[in-house]
Amino acid sequence: MTFEGRNFDILAGITAPIIAYFGFVKLTLSRSILLIWNFICLGLLINIVVNALFSAPSPIQKFAFEQPNIAILNFPFSWLPTFIVPIVLFGHLTSIRQLFNQNPNRQTNEKTRNG
Repeated sequence: MTFEGRNFDILAGITAPIIAYFGFVKLTLSRSILLIWNFICLGLLINIVVNALFSAPSPIQKFAFEQPNIAILNFPFSWLPTFIVPIVLFGHLTSIRQLFNQNPNRQTNEKTRNG
């Protein structure tokens, strides 16, 4: 579960400030790009959660038999599955919901209102 392995969800965290700046401050990214980014990041999150479940020492372990994922059983790493993952999941789901419920012409409306 390292970056060299299957931990590609780190790309979501690296690109998040860039997406936030250009999507919500500068308003240069379209709603569809923001939705695509959120869905890709949601897929990356699901990928790492599944990998974590299958790497943990349990009856369903399928990966990492030589080095099982026991770190998440100890503090502070236990915060990952119990706190961080649910917050990230909630953040992506609420962003997707807001983007679906948003006016498709938000950039035009925001730019004309701001001058």
